[in-house]
Amino acid sequence: MNVNRVKQIISSSADIEVKYNGASVWIDQLNEDGKTATVHLRGPLEERTVVEIGELFEE
Repeated sequence: MNVNRVKQIISSSADIEVKYNGASVWIDQLNEDGKTATVHLRGPLEERTVVEIGELFEE
């Protein structure tokens, strides 16, 4: 995924499914470096993880 698409998904009110390592995640924010994003798994767990945006895929 690229930076512009991450920004679009974050600002969208639509429910856009994004996967990281096969798991559905919410993108919380694009980090200042422009190469990573903070995400958390969809569901009750709110543990946040920093991942490379190139490893995120839109369904």
